[in-house]
Amino acid sequence: MSTIDEAERYNPYTGRRIVDGVDDPIPAAAALGLEPPRFCEHCGRRMIVQVSPDGWWAKCSRHGVSDSTALEFR
Repeated sequence: MSTIDEAERYNPYTGRRIVDGVDDPIPAAAALGLEPPRFCEHCGRRMIVQVSPDGWWAKCSRHGVSDSTALEFR
């Protein structure tokens, strides 16, 4: 039986696991701050995302809500 490494991280724009030495490019819109994260960076699950004129929030079923104000994107 394998154990899950608690330090595993996932790309919040592609959902792919981040692996040292493997290039996983960030989409251009995300790099410009125009795209909210669509995947949880803790588990890689798809999140519910709500975008408004002044920001966004994203909810993972396991890790809760992240908000653009908390990440200083608003």
